[in-house]
Amino acid sequence: MMKARTRREDRPLVILDAAERLIRRMGTRTLTIDAVAAEASLSKGGVLHHYASKDALISALAERKLREIRESVAAHEAEQGANAAALPLALIAHARQVYADEDGFPRALLLASAESPDAFAGFNAFLKQRLAQMEDVACCPGAGAMLTFATLGLLLTRTLGFHCLEGAELEKLFDAMEHAAKGLPNSGSPTP
Repeated sequence: MMKARTRREDRPLVILDAAERLIRRMGTRTLTIDAVAAEASLSKGGVLHHYASKDALISALAERKLREIRESVAAHEAEQGANAAALPLALIAHARQVYADEDGFPRALLLASAESPDAFAGFNAFLKQRLAQMEDVACCPGAGAMLTFATLGLLLTRTLGFHCLEGAELEKLFDAMEHAAKGLPNSGSPTP
């Protein structure tokens, strides 16, 4: 088979994209370096040069997903200004944006967390950091965390296929969550 020529600096991205496509189709249990190499039209050595193992690939995919989430949440948070509701509203806005847009990859990535829990340390750190920020909202302890976990629960249960809300039903739920977040007092707001 003829291997496509890829610019050297683009190869890590090409490899991750290929691994993501494979995970979407087959899940992580059957993901191999050979399969990724074939999907990316690279040699096995070319893949191993950038990612020494399947676990390294999964870690890199998790890091890329976390970077996307951080950027999205930060952008939504910046739109809210400095107030107690900014972070919960940003998380809810991100969830609204990605709720129906995940088409299988996060489920496989979520399942991969059982096999490679260390690959998801960044997600844990991100959540702990955000929850710690919300603890600073002394006038309404627990409310921001409750909204955060409600948002995460909605996404996780959707990812696991427990439900797929649509239309007015979904909008009503997101609107109710936003309404609750906007009810948080503005004093003692956390700093981003």
